[in-house]
Amino acid sequence: MLEFLPTHLADPAATDLLGESLGKAALAGGVIALVGDLGSGKTTMAQGIVRSLGYQNEVTSPTFSLVQEYRGGRLDIFHFDFYRVESDHELLDLGWDDYLEQGGLVIVEWPALFPHLLPEGTIWIQLTHENDGRLAEIIPSPCG
Repeated sequence: MLEFLPTHLADPAATDLLGESLGKAALAGGVIALVGDLGSGKTTMAQGIVRSLGYQNEVTSPTFSLVQEYRGGRLDIFHFDFYRVESDHELLDLGWDDYLEQGGLVIVEWPALFPHLLPEGTIWIQLTHENDGRLAEIIPSPCG
């Protein structure tokens, strides 16, 4: 699934396409952590992942809802945005552990805010702005 990273992404369409590739290779129970600054393409990549798993409706950022659920495709998808989460307790109250146990795919934006709550085996993908697009690469978990 990850043999094509690192890779240069020239535009949002390329980011979306990489997301589709990730989604097609995703396994039940997987967690993908998307790291990057505002506007780096995290949500665009998540949209590609979700769409590739068979969800046909609109895919939006969970910034204010904190989690979006997408059901009815090859895998159920739980898309989190930790940006507005204030504490471990708040995240656990949202049912974080329950989502991890449902056997779907969990996608997390801003995972570095609570890296200790992501399970071992999480795939960490960093999106970095470059002059002519973005760079997508695998990074190690901040928790070692």
